[in-house]
Amino acid sequence: MLRKAAAASFIGNFVEWFDYASYGYLATVIAVVFFPRSSPAAGLIAAYGVFAVSFIVRPIGGVIWGHLGDRIGRRTALSLSILIMSAATFLIALLPSYEQVGLWSPALLLLVRIVQGFSASGEYAGASAFLAEYAPAGRRGFYTSIVPASTAAGLLFGSLLVAAMHALLTPEQLHSWGWRLPFLLAAPFGLIGRYIRVRLEDTPKFQQLESAHHVAKAPIRELLGTHRRAIVIAFGVTCLNAVAFYIILSYMPTYLSTEMGMGESESFLATTISLAAYIGLIFLMGKLSDRLGRRTMLIAASVLFVLLTVPLFRGLAGAGFLGIVAIQIAFGALLTMNDGTLPCFLSEIFPTKVRYSGFALTFNSANALFGGTAPLIATWLIQATGSKLAPAWLLVAAAGVALAAMLASRETAWGELQDE
Repeated sequence: MLRKAAAASFIGNFVEWFDYASYGYLATVIAVVFFPRSSPAAGLIAAYGVFAVSFIVRPIGGVIWGHLGDRIGRRTALSLSILIMSAATFLIALLPSYEQVGLWSPALLLLVRIVQGFSASGEYAGASAFLAEYAPAGRRGFYTSIVPASTAAGLLFGSLLVAAMHALLTPEQLHSWGWRLPFLLAAPFGLIGRYIRVRLEDTPKFQQLESAHHVAKAPIRELLGTHRRAIVIAFGVTCLNAVAFYIILSYMPTYLSTEMGMGESESFLATTISLAAYIGLIFLMGKLSDRLGRRTMLIAASVLFVLLTVPLFRGLAGAGFLGIVAIQIAFGALLTMNDGTLPCFLSEIFPTKVRYSGFALTFNSANALFGGTAPLIATWLIQATGSKLAPAWLLVAAAGVALAAMLASRETAWGELQDE
């Protein structure tokens, strides 16, 4: 059953994040297709603006999905979320361009992106809590690292597909119909993911809670009333994950092509190689967190981001292809220290009754404020300051917040999950 739960979490999360990442990797194309052609920078900022606005709904979605997951079960919530995400992503493939319908085009894109954001707000938290509640105590870090690994696998597949499209299609083909291909894949992928999930039983922890009639009637009220300290710590440490994830894994190909002068095919290839290394490293970090503790790993990640981010960004200027790949792998290694540990830490810091709600609220609030806006803020900061190091300083600030949060935390790795 543990293996089935791991497979279902991996495949379902892979599908959701491939759908979600396709937008980020096609941002330069979407800027041309859906927005007026004033200037490349303005179009890109508009595209990332839609990307950021869709995150506004994520805290609301986190509360709703958390309520469903804590009230009626993790499996039910996860099965619904993948269905909504796949349908919304498939609709993007059918949207008309700006040339066809004018301002209706970006308006419809925004509406569908908001639905995507609502769906994604239940996925990461639910899959992590699901696996944490199935995994044995000494291996929770390893098993929950499957969730960020599957997220990266979705990004990797999206990166490979977009890199192939840039290599095989002409710009005219890419802008007229090619950009629709990743979004069309959402329908069959989503049906496969849902089929796998509905065939699972809910977690033993939730079933025990249900049998004892201890399921919270109002999970969010109980969470806000008795777990405020955990909420602050969880939000703070997630700030680094939110900013780093979207800067390093989503925004970086665009940064390399628009700011570093790298070809789009080469920038996606570099990201693809680094993502493959990232997936391998994240399992190692999850396993290390079982040995060394979540607090140790998350503090180390924050310190290293503060010390190394600016030097690594400086190294991108003038670096050849192999140098850029090496720097991206280094960034990926730093992120895996946080990303490979965080799902387990956020599952452990909240008790079973409000685990889904606590994880979903804090994770999605941090991503709404600092994750989804990171590409937009980075692009705007570069334009405003003229400095290509602006994204680096954004990362350093997020690492400082995460470090302060973890210094105020206690170790959660040892022993069983909290029940009350």
